[in-house]
Amino acid sequence: MTDPVAITYAPFDAAILAGVEGRLVVPVEAEGRLNAAARKVDQLTRKGVTRLMATKGWEKAKVGEVAWIGFPAGLACEAVGVVKVPRKPSVAEAREIGAAIAKAGGTGPLTVAAPGFPLAEELVMALTLRAYEFTDHKTAPREPRGPLSLMVDDPDAVRQRLQPFDAVASGVFFTRDLVNEPANVLTTTEFARRLEGLRDLGVEVEVLEEDELERLGMRLLLAVGQGSDSPSKVVVMRWNGGGEENPFALVGKGVVFDTGGISMKPAAGMEDMTMDMGGAGVVAGVMRTLALRKARANVVGLVGLVENMPSGNATRPGDVVRSMKGDTVEIINTDAEGRLVLADVLWYAQERFQPTGIINLATLTGAIIVALGHEIAGVFSNDDALAEALAAAARAEGEGAWRMPMGEAYDAKLKSRVADMMNVGGRDGGSITAAQFLRRFIKDGTPWCHIDIAGVASVKSDTTLAPKGATGWGVMALNRLIADRYEGK
Repeated sequence: MTDPVAITYAPFDAAILAGVEGRLVVPVEAEGRLNAAARKVDQLTRKGVTRLMATKGWEKAKVGEVAWIGFPAGLACEAVGVVKVPRKPSVAEAREIGAAIAKAGGTGPLTVAAPGFPLAEELVMALTLRAYEFTDHKTAPREPRGPLSLMVDDPDAVRQRLQPFDAVASGVFFTRDLVNEPANVLTTTEFARRLEGLRDLGVEVEVLEEDELERLGMRLLLAVGQGSDSPSKVVVMRWNGGGEENPFALVGKGVVFDTGGISMKPAAGMEDMTMDMGGAGVVAGVMRTLALRKARANVVGLVGLVENMPSGNATRPGDVVRSMKGDTVEIINTDAEGRLVLADVLWYAQERFQPTGIINLATLTGAIIVALGHEIAGVFSNDDALAEALAAAARAEGEGAWRMPMGEAYDAKLKSRVADMMNVGGRDGGSITAAQFLRRFIKDGTPWCHIDIAGVASVKSDTTLAPKGATGWGVMALNRLIADRYEGK
């Protein structure tokens, strides 16, 4: 697993700045006021910082941008980075600054001298997340990232505030690694094996194999995977950190590769379908985070692991399959497979655990990307209180989420001539009809949210906190939701 960069914390000492090696970064307020670190560097470089601030480039620079002074006289470091900061940064601005430092800091030793900087923990959090690199399949030798040092007024206080974040970063990186893995590596069996590793953290892990899934009646899930040589599985992860209350449930779609089945996808872009297990990846990352920080809540995470492949044994368009619930589904399009996986796992989660609430995550529809792009996940819910709590947690963590409409009128599009329902309802309102399909597998009185993360799980360009590829979207928001709403109850 990719480990977050190690950070050392030290009290600010102007006397040692001259001997710092590697790269040194100092914040400078947009108004031009220098903190103690910037003043010392300015003195040692014979007004190098002051001269830089007089340039048009600095004047045009945005908050968070870093300007470099290469091989500065009077300092041992190879470069000094001067980062533009507001006098009173918001959480979002502090994170942008940390991310900018991570992108500009290179791989050698990096020291950030930030005495007096408020929200230093947010800066470090963003720096840590943005420094992620997935290099498991690179063969060329890579220079390891050098040590990272943070010099602040009260390092113990910053370290204490960051302690819970260490678990969050580990969970985010776990999710990113899973989503970034190619499908020939992350098979259903390998995915389950990695989740079994959570036992070392105190998570109870149970792997349900195909014979047990057949006995339970999870025929929708099995129908998705029956064309593949990789066995379908359901993995149940339980974190029992609370009292005697029923758990909150997280359910994730884990399609390790999606060809579309008999309803084959176009070849162009199909390589991206290694990320179709993104929902399961988020659930795994949240469970890791909860275990690492010893969350005082009962949470169960369930993921359906399948591969959707065409073969002589694959499910055909027009097949009718009975769900674990007992409803029959006419499978019109085998590329609308994620909702079939989720339907059985959602029903199983409710039957077995009677959860206090349930959230499922899935890279479910291209329609949500058309609606919201790659910035915001779509949220569908039957419960205003849970939806609002989720939205608040996502806002607090800077993870965009937008509640989408639902309504009985959309159900008409799912009517089947030969079965209880079809698995698709046409192109218009595609993400909504998918949510309406899932809602049929939620029991009355169970608070539920469905999050369509098709646009945010993996992206083609850098985001503030992640390089292109897997983002780990949702780990931070769901961890906060559980902390704010369920812990200690």
